[in-house]
Amino acid sequence: MSAARRLPISQVDAFADRPFTGNPAAVMPLEEWLGDGVLQAIAAENNLAETAFLIPDESGEADYELRWFTPTVEVALCGHATLASGHVLLSAAPWRQEMRFRTRKAGILQVSRINGEEGDDAGYRMALPSYPPAPKAMPDIVRALGGDPVETQWHPGGYAIIAYRDAASVRALAPDFRALKEGGDVLYIATAPGDGDPSGADVVSRAFAPGAGIDEDPVTGSAHSVLTPYWAARLGRDAFAAYQASARGGHVGCRLDGDMVELTGNCVTTLVGDFLL
Repeated sequence: MSAARRLPISQVDAFADRPFTGNPAAVMPLEEWLGDGVLQAIAAENNLAETAFLIPDESGEADYELRWFTPTVEVALCGHATLASGHVLLSAAPWRQEMRFRTRKAGILQVSRINGEEGDDAGYRMALPSYPPAPKAMPDIVRALGGDPVETQWHPGGYAIIAYRDAASVRALAPDFRALKEGGDVLYIATAPGDGDPSGADVVSRAFAPGAGIDEDPVTGSAHSVLTPYWAARLGRDAFAAYQASARGGHVGCRLDGDMVELTGNCVTTLVGDFLL
């Protein structure tokens, strides 16, 4: 019997300043792509919201190619696993200030240190595409989520915004995940102003993706690609503080910059080892 192949793996809590908060992601740098079925099987084995796979980029456009898998599907954009990937690579290369990633459907993404800091408690700045939503009636989604929203909007990338009057309404939601799953691979984002919320944030949200194998995502970077243009228009300013009110919870700094959004947050490494294949 041949010896198992060892693949490096790190687990990182993204948008977190201490372990067991934020959103955990697995990060696996590879020398070359494995088969899609193998990548999906590894992600299912990890059983985290996302596993990020990277190989060195040979196009000259970026440092690495980057792909993301949930336990059941490959996704077009994942923010927290991009932030985690930047953290892993920059922690291993303290002389670098930024890492650029070439993706298949989201273009070139970048993660950089804030103020050139280094180490596990360093803050990071991440650039993602801006996805402005537009009004759309979604009565079936509203019934499945519950509560009494004041507005619903949609982005054709598969993002539904359901806005509520206050943060307490968002925190109290108990969605019908079976009904939401019938909508397919859609990210349902419940959101409200943060006025009076214990997080102290300007904006509060929760995100649900049962069609992608994730009933509730702890902290969702890609959701803030939609939330940032949405709330920038309503708050009348380009920058604000957001909090995703999952059981783990996580703070996200948001700024609209043209056709991109800039998200800021911290990362904490919780596991480093080998995946045996």
